[in-house]
Amino acid sequence: MGKITFILGGARSGKSTYALKLAAKRNKVAFIATCQARDKEMSERIKLHKRSRPLHWETFEEPCAPSVLLNKIGDGFEVILIDCLTLLISNLMLKGMKEDKIKQEIDSLIDVLKKIKAESIIVSNEVGLGIVPNNKLARDFRDIAGKINQVVAEESSRVFFMVSGMPIQINTRRKR
Repeated sequence: MGKITFILGGARSGKSTYALKLAAKRNKVAFIATCQARDKEMSERIKLHKRSRPLHWETFEEPCAPSVLLNKIGDGFEVILIDCLTLLISNLMLKGMKEDKIKQEIDSLIDVLKKIKAESIIVSNEVGLGIVPNNKLARDFRDIAGKINQVVAEESSRVFFMVSGMPIQINTRRKR
């Protein structure tokens, strides 16, 4: 059964870099990118991200349905790296999905990850450490992301919180 490592932290805290470092210990890695290039600046960020990954890794761009993708690629990899959960949530919100449907998608994702043989690494932003956003959409996003992060952390074997590029392991066991 697949072991899940969850890495979260603030913007530019080193989450993705640490996830890449953990995944680099294996040869057969599937990188699932949830980001969409909605403007030129984001396109440039995606290009930089791609260059930071080993060439032999296989990249899948899946902004909304990683559970469907994982059911297709199955056990063909040693590591599945999903970067990032908060972009997945925002993509689903922009499609008009409400909190209950987003949670269903994440529950499906976790179910698939727990069934496959590959180790999984999920990257997410901790968005609840700042001020309360001044608009409803941003508050809804913060609330949904916070709840989803809790669900994923609960189901993970290891959870790391990144601060200034330094990983702090905040759990080492599963609830069950």
